[in-house]
Amino acid sequence: MKKMLISPSLLAADFARLGEELAAVEAAGADMLHLDVMDGVFVPNISFGMPVIASLRKASGMFFDVHIMITDPIRYIDGLAKAGADGVTFHLEAAPDTGAVIDRIRARGMKAGLTLRPGTPVEELLPWLPRLDLALVMTVEPGFGGQSFLPEMMEKVSAIRREAERLGCPRLIIQVDGGVGRDTAAACGAAGANCLVAGSAIFGKKDYAAETEAIRAAALAAIHK
Repeated sequence: MKKMLISPSLLAADFARLGEELAAVEAAGADMLHLDVMDGVFVPNISFGMPVIASLRKASGMFFDVHIMITDPIRYIDGLAKAGADGVTFHLEAAPDTGAVIDRIRARGMKAGLTLRPGTPVEELLPWLPRLDLALVMTVEPGFGGQSFLPEMMEKVSAIRREAERLGCPRLIIQVDGGVGRDTAAACGAAGANCLVAGSAIFGKKDYAAETEAIRAAALAAIHK
C-alpha cells in the first residue's frame, strides 16, 4: 500500500460550525469525509440525515463517505444518492438482502461498502468482498463517538486483507473506524488497513493538519517496517 486515506468523522465536529469544520479538514489534507447516519433503532443514537448531507454537499467537492447505521438500509439509498453521498457503507446485520443493497448503491452511481458490529464474525463479510469497494472494520460498538479502541478487531482487518489478496481485489479499501488516533494508527496499518476514520483525534485538536498527518504517518510507518 502506497497511500493511507484519512476520513475525519463529522460526528466529532462542532455542529454549530459544520461548514467551517468541513472546510478545515479539507484544508488539512483529509481524503474524504466520514458521515455517520443513525436511526436510533439499529443503534441507540440519532445523528443527522439527508438534509445535512445535502447542505454540506453544496459547500464541498470532497468524497462523502457515508456510514449508515439504520434498519432496512435499502429504503434510504436513493435519498442518500440525491443528497450527494459518494459512497455508502451499511451493516450486514441490518440488511435482509445484502446483495440487493449493494446493487442499489451501485445502480445509483455510488461506491458500496459493508461493515459488521464488533461481535459479528468476519467470516460473514468475506464472501461479499468481490462485490465491494470498501470493507469497514468497527473497533467500537457503533452508535457513539469517543469510545476506546478494541485492538482484537485487528484480526478482522488482517483476515479481510488476506482474503482480498487471495481473491485479487487490489482496489478494495479496508477502513477502520473507532478510537483511531496517533496511538492506534500503527496497529491499523500493520494489520492491513488503508483508510482510517478519526473523529475526536482530529476535530478535538487545535491543529487539524498536524493531527491528520501524524495519524497517516504512524499508519504508513507500521506498513513499511
